[in-house]
Amino acid sequence: MFPSPALRLLLRRFSLLLGLYLLLRLGFYASNYNTFQGIGLGPVLLAFWHGFRFDIAALLWLNLLLVLASLLVPVAARRGQQLLRGLYVAFNVPGIVVNVIDWEYFKFIGRRTSSELTTIGDDVLRQAGQMLAHYWYLLLPVLGLAALLWWLCPMPGPQGPDELPRGRRLTQWAIEFAIVAGLVVLGVRGGLQLKPLRPGAAFEQQPAVLGHLALNSTFTLLKTFDLPATERLHYFASEAALRQALQVPTLPQRPAPTSPPANVVVLLLESFGSEYTGVENGGRGGYTPFFDSLATHGGVLFRDNYANGRRSIEALPAVLAGLPSLLEEPFITSTFQTNEVHGLGEILARHGYTTAMYHGATNGTMGFDMFAGLAGMQRYYGLNQYPQGDKSPDYDGHWGIFDEPYLQYFNRQLSATHQPFFATLFTLSAHDPFTVPAQYRGKFPKGTEPIHPTIAYTDMALRRFFAAASQQPWYANTVFILTADHTSQSDQPDYQNTLGHYKTPLLIFRSGQPLPASKGHRITSQTDVPATVLDVLGLRQDQRYLLPFSHSAFDTTSTGRAVFSAGGSYFLVHSDFVTELRTDDSVILYPYRTHFIPAEALAHPNPALVKKYGDELRALLQFYVNGLVDNRLYK
Repeated sequence: MFPSPALRLLLRRFSLLLGLYLLLRLGFYASNYNTFQGIGLGPVLLAFWHGFRFDIAALLWLNLLLVLASLLVPVAARRGQQLLRGLYVAFNVPGIVVNVIDWEYFKFIGRRTSSELTTIGDDVLRQAGQMLAHYWYLLLPVLGLAALLWWLCPMPGPQGPDELPRGRRLTQWAIEFAIVAGLVVLGVRGGLQLKPLRPGAAFEQQPAVLGHLALNSTFTLLKTFDLPATERLHYFASEAALRQALQVPTLPQRPAPTSPPANVVVLLLESFGSEYTGVENGGRGGYTPFFDSLATHGGVLFRDNYANGRRSIEALPAVLAGLPSLLEEPFITSTFQTNEVHGLGEILARHGYTTAMYHGATNGTMGFDMFAGLAGMQRYYGLNQYPQGDKSPDYDGHWGIFDEPYLQYFNRQLSATHQPFFATLFTLSAHDPFTVPAQYRGKFPKGTEPIHPTIAYTDMALRRFFAAASQQPWYANTVFILTADHTSQSDQPDYQNTLGHYKTPLLIFRSGQPLPASKGHRITSQTDVPATVLDVLGLRQDQRYLLPFSHSAFDTTSTGRAVFSAGGSYFLVHSDFVTELRTDDSVILYPYRTHFIPAEALAHPNPALVKKYGDELRALLQFYVNGLVDNRLYK
């Protein structure tokens, strides 16, 4: 009899798993409907259909041992089949968990979960309690689907006597084993294509955002668990051709700075997206009155600024070293983390600066302390260095020290620091679960999203920090740079697009002396911070340490640019067009408008412009990837 009862049972069990992943995809779609809003039913159904390819690959990886055991354990062995049932559920519950987690986690990082869960495992374990309390409702689908898997797991019925002779049974088993092995290999690699299935293949459909729907989190996690060697790119055959397309920036010529050298303070604000400010939205829905006043009374606000990533772990390399995040894995946790890096801490230390990084979370969180060292920061101050640490009344019970007390601590630390100094502080209160100190509950605008009161709280903390700092002797000779690590929850439809998901503010303020003249509507990004700092300080001789991603925000000879990856594509933002480089190497253009990219690309773009911007984006990508692979970013 072909197929044998064992093979039929295996196929029924695998079919149930495919049905389970269909439910998980439906849950993902419902939970993140805003991401896919406006896309017709046809493309959505096609994404579901494409998803089966990724589901098969992920489920085969997850159940390899179970597939083998299913062919070895006799169907009539009752205890053996009960054991297989237990393994069936145990092997697949982790897949349920990671996919259900992404129903919410995707809203914060804009992509399916990858190996970051393993690289920030300690952080996850520390926050497991509070996350479980906050997202307790996710336990319901996890437990329900796990129970459903147990209850519906196909089990063998009463077996009659096997009529096949022993020799034929062995022959049939060998044939079926060979067929199953071949199908498993084919399924795991995702088909007969030249290279095994990769997450990027999901984004070949249009619109590309549907790639997130076609993928499943089990697949993305397993595929990045042990990343293969990054392949070098070969868009340009010669270094000269690459450099010509790259458009390497140079710092403007300026008069020598006055003495003494200025201090520099970078305030990297957690989840402080442009959507929350009033000054960038015509006063509409603003939760940042102090930030707005700073931007309109002495500060220089760059209204076309963008983050280079969607995760906190991607922000620090961009801000301190001009390194965008153009690979699946963040630089901090990648195999390239020991590469040569020349960060602002190292550069400014050569000029006598005292350098330090401050973050009120547990030391080691997201590898910030490690990267601060790579960037040349002489000291790292985390939760362990804060008075009483996690026993302090200022501890939020989840991540670290509330922003207001931590910024006051930061002010006291700066006042005791030898000048000139370069200090970076990363806030944390505007992070899930979005808590504020008890005395402030109900005191800030509630808004429509959980993050809104915490943004208002951080803004208040900034107001009190600047009030305290302005009384210190170092204040008048300090350049303050305020920007965000990434965006977060959104309630404004015009921000709910690829460009809007990266729209963050960049504000530069100096009380004692005027800043250089700026160009209106210049495109800037996080990676511009290093070049901007060197420009303001007059350290033009150190531009050899700048990467091509870093331009001074005060360079009036160009309109600037920003680069980031999203949905399997790469994007280059200019003041006239946004260029997208897709996985099939096609280049398309969109008309640029601040924080908005339309769903439809230009139907008939200028071919010369497509080539120019396409080559520029390819050059940036090749420089980045090959520079990391070869450890030759600085030549």
